[in-house]
Amino acid sequence: MLYPLKLNATFKDYLWGGTRLRDEFNKQTDIDPVAESWELSCHHDGQSIISNGEFSGKTLAQYIEIVGKQVIGTKAPKDKDFPILIKFIDAKQSLSVQVHPDDKYALLHEGESGKTEMWYVMDATPDATLIYGFTHEISHQEFERRIKDNTLLEVCNQVPIKKGDVFFIEAGTLHAIGAGALIAEIQQSSNSTYRVYDYGRVGKDGKLRELHIEKALAVTKLEPPTR
Repeated sequence: MLYPLKLNATFKDYLWGGTRLRDEFNKQTDIDPVAESWELSCHHDGQSIISNGEFSGKTLAQYIEIVGKQVIGTKAPKDKDFPILIKFIDAKQSLSVQVHPDDKYALLHEGESGKTEMWYVMDATPDATLIYGFTHEISHQEFERRIKDNTLLEVCNQVPIKKGDVFFIEAGTLHAIGAGALIAEIQQSSNSTYRVYDYGRVGKDGKLRELHIEKALAVTKLEPPTR
C-alpha cells in the first residue's frame, strides 16, 4: 500500500549560513549555523529519513529499493538513482562563486550526475544580489587570470533579487547566492561543486578553502547567460 511519506531533513552547517531555518521555519537541529536543509534527498551526502508508517527510520533511498522504482513515476530513468534534490538555503553571508559540471563531465570525473538547478527566492534583504554568469564573453586565459589575481568579480553579472524571483542555473553557469537571500532550490541529485572565488575565507581548519580551478576551467560557459 502506497501512502504519503513524511521526511526528516538533513542539515548542513556551512560557514556562510544563518539561523533563519531554525528560528523562522522551526527546523529541529542542534547544528550552528544552519546553512541548508535537504528536504528531499537520496544523495549519499545527506539522505532524507522517513518519519511515518511502516518504513519509519529508513532512508528514502532504502524505501525506493524495497518497493521498486515505479514509485518515482514513469518519466524518471529506471536505471539511475532518484533524480532530484530539494533544499532550503539561508545565506547570511555570500556563498562562494562556483560552477557545476554537466552530466557527461560529472559522470566521468565525479561518478555522479551533473548539477543543473532552479532557485526560487523565498525572501531577500533589500540589498541582496546574486551572481548569474558573466557580463560579457571572456576567454579561458582571462578567466584563469582573474581567478588567480582575485579580480573575477569585476566581470561577474550581479543581479538584484527580491522575493518571488526565479532563476534557472544551467550546469556550466558561473553563479553565487548573495548575502541576505533565502532560497528554495530544486536541483539534480548531485553535490559536485567547483569553487573559484571565496572572499579569502578560511574553513574550520584555519586554512583557506580549496579552489577547483582546473575543473572549473573545463566546464564553465564563458559568456552571459541566455535565459
